[in-house]
Parts: sequence; structure tokens; C-alpha cells
Amino acid sequence: MKFRITEEVNESKKSHVNQKLYEYNLSHFPEDLRGRYREVNFFLLDEDENVRGGILGEICWNWLEIHTLMVDEDLRGLGYGTKLLLEMEQIAIESKCDFIKVDTLSFQALDFYQSNGYTVYGTLDNVGRDFKHFYLKKDFLRGESL
Repeated sequence: MKFRITEEVNESKKSHVNQKLYEYNLSHFPEDLRGRYREVNFFLLDEDENVRGGILGEICWNWLEIHTLMVDEDLRGLGYGTKLLLEMEQIAIESKCDFIKVDTLSFQALDFYQSNGYTVYGTLDNVGRDFKHFYLKKDFLRGESL
């Protein structure tokens, strides 16, 4: 049998690869964590329904992962990022997640996450040559509420 490797953007093939990895991972997790996957997104809208910010993530087994948190520059420092983050944290608590994980670059939101109780567990240097990539998490105790 011959194989070849291709480079392409193909949603069907991408979905297949992700599904196969999900099935493999699922076989290694305890019963009570199986089937715990869901996308979680909150959006900050103005009075005209324009998106001015948002937080995008997913619950996966016993954690919640934040992929994106963005607030338009003219609204930063007004508390909207914290409000979005608190909404996501509440979902994590209600879903009985043990922790939230997130990553940020040194010119982005490191201080913001740290001021909200997140701790750095890893870094990568030389990102874009001049920056660092920080990996953070916030642990939750079972039954904790905001």
C-alpha cells in the first residue's frame, strides 16, 4: 500500500483527523468525563448589535480552555474584559471544571490574567523574535462559586 502526504485546507479531512484523535483520547478518560465537550462563546454587543468584543472557548473533559478574549481598543480598561472572563469562569464552575487554561503573548494580556487569579505554568521565548508566549491556568475547588 502506498501513501502520500498533501497540504490542503479541507474541512472534511480536518474533521476526520480531529474525530479520530477525540475517539482515541476518549478511551483514556474516566467514564464521568466522557462526552464533556462543548463550545462556549460570549460576545460584547453595542446598542446596534455590533460585536465590540468576545471570549471564545470550549469545555473539554475536566477543564475549560479560552482560545480568544478580545475587546475593541477604545473599550479597554472599562471592565468589559473582566466581565467576559467572569462569565466564562461561571460556566466553568457550573460545569464542574477543575481549571481554566489560556495563553497570551507578552504584549497582550499577561497582567490582566494574573490580576484575575491566573498563574503562569509555562513560557516560550523568541516568539516573533522579541516576545514571550505565556501559558496560564486558574484552578477551581469543587463546589467553588464566584
